[in-house]
Amino acid sequence: MRNKLIAIALILVVAVGVLGCQNNTKQSKEKEGLKIGLAVSTQNNPFFVDLKNGAEKKAKKLGIELLTVDAQDDAAKQQNSIEDLIMKEVDVLIINPVDGDAVVSAIESANEADIPVITVDRGANGGEVVSHIASDNVEGGKMAADFIAKKLNEKGKVVELEGIPGTSAARDRGKGFNKGIKEYGDIEVIANQPADFNRAKGMTVMENILQSESNIDAVFAHNDSMALGAIEAIKAADRSDEITVVGFDAIDDAVKSVKEGKLAATIAQKPGLMGEMAVETAKKVANDKKVKDYTPVPLKLITE
Repeated sequence: MRNKLIAIALILVVAVGVLGCQNNTKQSKEKEGLKIGLAVSTQNNPFFVDLKNGAEKKAKKLGIELLTVDAQDDAAKQQNSIEDLIMKEVDVLIINPVDGDAVVSAIESANEADIPVITVDRGANGGEVVSHIASDNVEGGKMAADFIAKKLNEKGKVVELEGIPGTSAARDRGKGFNKGIKEYGDIEVIANQPADFNRAKGMTVMENILQSESNIDAVFAHNDSMALGAIEAIKAADRSDEITVVGFDAIDDAVKSVKEGKLAATIAQKPGLMGEMAVETAKKVANDKKVKDYTPVPLKLITE
């Protein structure tokens, strides 16, 4: 009997040792020296600067080499810079597309090179993407619609300044806004024009709309840069007291404008967190771990 007990004890010791070795083996499979490519649409917009900074902060913390390229809002330039990252044999590509259609060929090139692709903030309209990380832009657009309806007592005329056509952010924010505003039968969207997420274009487009429309109660801009441009145009036309303006992104200038009472509200995203989550997801993908197809990043309405 005593010998049997000793034998069982020895078996248990060996089994525990084997399991321990297996666990150590699993841990040792975590890849080291990861090299991740980050292709951002522009660094002329504080939102994308925050996104890049968040990614760099997380990469440094995780000991990952992050190669960042800036397309300067030029789809062709982004295509070329992504090809360069592929040539440098990055382990994973994180792409913030300038244009959801134009970026497809670059993603297909990455697919052919067996490099996994993650999109962040803006989606792509083709190619194989393992995960998309972005705010729930449809919900954000609806939040803007509900806020404007409340400000107007559910009655009035509204202008919509759209982002770059073809981008998922412009499409989804517009979709959520228009779906939301249709719930208020006495509110009419009298003009919707693209201003490409650009402050100067936002001002120019708004100047033209102000000249053609004498009765405007509110403006929803797909981002803060356009909203701030619209505010400049409205101020120049001496109609600031008549028109409520709502933006999207909560960049520093916009939050300051809200506090000053010039911008009625902005939908706050968390671009820094997006960048961090993109790098965390890229690390999981590089280590063959499961990730979600889409990870929403929380939004918040800022009114003061």
